[in-house]
This record gives sequence, C-alpha cells and structure tokens, in this order.
Amino acid sequence: MSHPKNAFYAQSGGVTAVINASACGVIETARKHSDKIGKVYAGRNGIVGALTEDLIDTSLESDAAIAALRHTPAGAFGSCRYKLKGLEESRAEYERLIEVFKAHDIGYFFYNGGGDSADTCLKISQLADKMGYPIQAIHVPKTVDNDLPITDCCPGFGSAAKYIAVSVREASFDVSSMAKTSTKIFVMEVMGRHAGWIAAAGGLASSEDCDLPIVILFPEVVFNREKFLDKVNEKVKRYGYCSVVVSEGVKTPDGEFLADSGMKDVFGHTQLGGVAPVVATMIKDALGYRFHWAVADYLQRAARHIASKTDVEQAYALGEAAVELAIQGENAVMPAIIRKSDVPYQWEMGKVKLNDVANIEKKMPLSFISEDGFGITEACRKYLQPLIAGEDYPPYNGGLPSYIRLRNEAVSKKLAAEFKVG
Repeated sequence: MSHPKNAFYAQSGGVTAVINASACGVIETARKHSDKIGKVYAGRNGIVGALTEDLIDTSLESDAAIAALRHTPAGAFGSCRYKLKGLEESRAEYERLIEVFKAHDIGYFFYNGGGDSADTCLKISQLADKMGYPIQAIHVPKTVDNDLPITDCCPGFGSAAKYIAVSVREASFDVSSMAKTSTKIFVMEVMGRHAGWIAAAGGLASSEDCDLPIVILFPEVVFNREKFLDKVNEKVKRYGYCSVVVSEGVKTPDGEFLADSGMKDVFGHTQLGGVAPVVATMIKDALGYRFHWAVADYLQRAARHIASKTDVEQAYALGEAAVELAIQGENAVMPAIIRKSDVPYQWEMGKVKLNDVANIEKKMPLSFISEDGFGITEACRKYLQPLIAGEDYPPYNGGLPSYIRLRNEAVSKKLAAEFKVG
C-alpha cells in the first residue's frame, strides 16, 4: 500500500471574517484521515507560496492552535491576488508547480477563494492530463461578494452582511438623533463590484419592528441622479433624515463607475472606492442637507467579533467537505451549500464541477430588488435573513477579542532554483 500523499492548502483574494474557519475545517479533517493524507502544507501568501516553494508546515501547530483558527479573522497563512494564466501562456509557472509538488510529495490541492481562485484551481486540476502529474484539486468557496454561482451563499458573505446590517441600523439611530438641528444624511459605502449582495444587506437594518429610511444603490441598477435625489428627499421629508447604502460598483448610464480611481488591480479589474463622498456631496449640492459618510472597506470583511453563526458553521463545513471529497477521489470540484428551506433555514452539502463555477459571476436577481430600484423585496429578505442569523463570539481577553497567530514555520526547501513571481 502506498504512503499517503501530502496536501497543499492556500488562501486567495480578499480575506474574510471566516476564511480561517474553512482552514480549520480542512486541517482538522485531514488530521482525522492521516491514513489517507499526510501533512498539510499551507502556501505562504496563497499560490505564490507554491511557486516560490515557501510552504508552511501546519503539522507543527498544536490542535488547540488550529482549533483557534475557527474564531480568528483574516488569512492565517497570508493571501494573494495572483491568477495563473493558461498553460500555453505560462508553461513555466505550471512546470514550477509540478516541481514543487513532486519535491514535497503533494497529491492534494485545496484552494480557498472566490471566482478567480476557482479558475486557478481548475487549471491545477488539469495538470494530470496535460503534464502527467496526478493531483486532486478541490476549490473551497469564499467571498464576501457572494457572487459564486450554484452554491446558495459564500462563506464570508453572511458575516459581512451582518456587519453592514448592524452598522446601518446603529448609524441610522445616530443620524436620527441629530437630524433636527444638524446632520440629516448618512452614506455608507460597501463592497460589491458587479453584484449588490452586500448593499442589499443594508436593507435588513429596517424591519417591521424598526422602520428606518434607507435608500440602496445597487450595481445591478443603472444610477439615475434625478430619481435618486427625489427618493432621498422623499425620505427626509417623511422621516427627517435618511441613510444611504451605496455599492462601490454603481455605474452611470454611460457604463462608467460612479467612482473610478483610474487604476487596475492585478486581475485587470478597475480599482474602486470613494463613491460615498461623491454621493454625499451630490445630495448636499442638490438638496442642501448636511451629511456624514463612511467607507466600510476592510471593516466589513474583518469583523469576526460580530460574525454570523450560520456563516462560521458553513465555512468550517465546506473546509471539512473539501477534504472528504478529495478522499473520495473527486477532482476539479467545489463543495457547495444547497438550501432546502427558508423557514426554518435548512441546508445540506452538495458539490459542483469547477467548469460550472470558474469565471461565472452571480448577480442579484431583479426579483430581489424593489420596483423603484432603491430597496430589497420580501424574497430578498427571506434569502438574507438566515445568513446573518446567530452569534458566534470569539473569546475575549482584557476587553478585546483573543485571536491566534500561528507559528507558521517554513518547510525546508528541496529545490535549488529560485522562482520569481510576476
């Protein structure tokens, strides 16, 4: 009987409040199956760690340290934004990966990320056929944008949605206190390039028992300046104030982002940010209302202290399922959340082929956006509500959350040649 192959795990793209819970699921489950999987090596800074042979030996971490990942935000092993090109375009990178995998007896590849990461994972899975090296590649879904297809939701989104819903509710209470003599407008900018899932979560701040004036700007709805200003003015006239939730990806009628920095990221995406002050100033100039604005930015994806219990449980379960799928001999697949019912919220684990996930973006269905384009429907509320449900507080020490920092000891390099990335 052959000895068990080692595994490579890496985190990719923007991190979340629960990506480490998935890492915990992968590593703890692999340890339970030591007869099938040897050591789990983590890539320092994602796939870059594989290319540069900068591997972390997770077997040197105690069970308690790995368990603490479940309640620790961000990426414990470092993440990256690095997308492998096609085999023919960048053969040297693939040959390098094979060299590293062979040198460290790696037969399993677990990549924890979003759509671009799914594409990278799919390409790695094709190594066996194209370059004669057997490796099972399993994608572990993660993205606060909630834009991966087929899976009911993406780990990281539920907690970001909870943070936004809570923040918009609390900020609305604040601005309502000052509306009589001072500020009448609060604008919060949230993430979401093409999909308005996070912005939609702001709509949860208002409910039957807590009626709040909230206007949402979605990437899926073309921005109409006049209609927007009329809606804001209508809210202020009725309530005395208004909160606006604006997605960074809102576009003008000519297809341009309302806030385009003019820069590109490593994937070629337009770098966004700064739409909140644009919208706030627009309101001030047209309606004369005083305002405050905020950009949630990293806070919405790092807020482990207010993570959704549903999100934490699903993140761990998907990491666990990824290992189980690998042990069963699966390749080029992703474990997925399948919703069985809204009330009570019930879900089960499924799987999808990476060909059906990679480079496909799931946007908000129009049925989730109110007819006027500035709010969410009851169907959207039913979808979102269970994803932010429940609390899973981390342990606290001295009034602050207590998070783990792993030792992250490097695996000894076996290859003489260095490899430069980029």
